[in-house]
Amino acid sequence: MPRLKKKSHEKLTSQNIQHVISLMNPTPSTVKAITKREACNILNISYNTTRLDKILEDYHSQKEYRARRVSQNRGRPARPDEIKDIIEEYLSGENVSNISKRLYRSASFVKSILERIGVPQRPVAAEDRKNPMYLPEECVADTFDEGEIVWSAIHHAPAQIEKKQTKELQNSKAGLVPVDYEEKYGCDCYSIYVRQKPSGDLEDFFNSTGIGGYYSYSLASDLGKLKHLEEYGIKLENL
Repeated sequence: MPRLKKKSHEKLTSQNIQHVISLMNPTPSTVKAITKREACNILNISYNTTRLDKILEDYHSQKEYRARRVSQNRGRPARPDEIKDIIEEYLSGENVSNISKRLYRSASFVKSILERIGVPQRPVAAEDRKNPMYLPEECVADTFDEGEIVWSAIHHAPAQIEKKQTKELQNSKAGLVPVDYEEKYGCDCYSIYVRQKPSGDLEDFFNSTGIGGYYSYSLASDLGKLKHLEEYGIKLENL
């Protein structure tokens, strides 16, 4: 469906438009409704009742269209292309809500696909992002290969394996006190490159794949394999 054009300063998110609608049609009816001028102020648009009516009409049309499409998809199994899109978008940083809206599926449908296939989960709450997430059984492994694309449960993002931090490698670096990671933590340690996809003008600073990132270190217990996702058409190098 064609969408209403909006200017960058206008606050025309679905949540804000719904907020305006609730204020224009308050419950109980004893509460005074806001004026159209006040509604325009909340949406940060110029006072224009014709455009305000068009914005509200567009919102209701989009809402009805989405409800109709979701209803049509209800009960239908996931198509291969839907599964591929869900995995790629989620691992690239998109949230479940936006994925479900684009596919005209419920959020619970998207979540069930992610859980069934064994896609590593990202924390929802900001305070939880400081802690590692549990990895699905399909992702758990003890060793990883150089260049392999994995999931970092610490950084909640795809990462590329750089080097296994062996005693020989550590001894070759002047001034570095070697650590026996296997003895101290019960697993190996790897240097990794955490992959991030910048948006906007920042992308010009990176290569043609549009992938940037930063270097870090991680224990094997906080890394997850993603090889099992290739059977769903996922190209790990593009994550």
